Amino acid sequence: MSGAGLFLIGATHHTASLAVREKLALDAAGTAALHAELTGLAGLREFAVLSTCNRIEFYGVAEAAETTARVTAAFCARQKFDVIEFEKIRLSLRGPDAVRHLLEVAAGLDSQMLGETEIFGQVKEAYALAQARGSTGPVLNRVFQKGFQAAKHVRTQTAITEGQVSIASVAVDLALNIFGDLAGTRILLLGAGDIGEKTARAFQSRGAAALTVASRRFERAMELAGALGASAMPFEQHAARLGEFDVVVCATSAPGTVVPLAAAEAAIGRRPARPLFFIDLALPRDVEAAVAELPNVFLYNLDDLAKIAEENRAARTAELAKCHAIIAAKADALWRQVEAQVAAISQPAAPGIGGAGEQART
Repeated sequence: MSGAGLFLIGATHHTASLAVREKLALDAAGTAALHAELTGLAGLREFAVLSTCNRIEFYGVAEAAETTARVTAAFCARQKFDVIEFEKIRLSLRGPDAVRHLLEVAAGLDSQMLGETEIFGQVKEAYALAQARGSTGPVLNRVFQKGFQAAKHVRTQTAITEGQVSIASVAVDLALNIFGDLAGTRILLLGAGDIGEKTARAFQSRGAAALTVASRRFERAMELAGALGASAMPFEQHAARLGEFDVVVCATSAPGTVVPLAAAEAAIGRRPARPLFFIDLALPRDVEAAVAELPNVFLYNLDDLAKIAEENRAARTAELAKCHAIIAAKADALWRQVEAQVAAISQPAAPGIGGAGEQART
């Protein structure tokens, strides 16, 4: 049956702007709700959802071509995003092309920053979540598991990760350009997740000593502050106290803006002689975009930092041909392993995930 089988549909940083990716991003609750909806979707035999700051991707095994259209419709309806607009930016791959794409993603070859390693953990987490909820089966289990092996092979057999410049290191370099010496720079970290912690540690490694952590969960802020040798601040105080800090690292999981224009205006008004640097690492963005227009204020978001980081990709670009050759061979071999199983999908089963839906609800 044409169109049936292994598929990938999604949107990535290649075609979707940061503003669009904000609208498409799924938080934990949204992922859980969509997962429950897709579990009952007719003709969808297996699936996994990957949502990061750079991509939203659905990997699945379908009985017919129209199944992927149903997945798209369900996702766009939940995100209140026009299906026609999604079609304009949609990535759609099938069979061996979908396998190769997954391997390239896991290996960091499809990232904004070539060779970055964080995506490997994100793909593993997405697969583990799908597996725990019972939405994977023999095809996706093999594709993901072998994909992880291929990604590790690329990282160990090539120099793709050498000379890598991280978002955190780029942010620190920008701060050094603005302030010169970080020893007396006061830094506020909004959000106590992994990316915020990595950025805070990058600042400390370059001499920053005055660090304050604020999180919606004050106990988490205190925990991270203790680990960093920093101080903690109640999250609800951050807007009123912005002017006390030189650098504000924004990395919350809030669904909307946490630093509005009015708060930034008030902050810079209390420190007119000293710049204020906002590093917005959140998706959706934490800082209102208009803040960038304020005098003596610097605002960089994820896309801004990634563009700067990629200016330093020359050393890793030389390894691309070798990486792609490895991925091509691994992907072709993996497709041959699952091709027969995928072909069997053309024989329709009962509606929904075959047996997996009940497992996901137990």
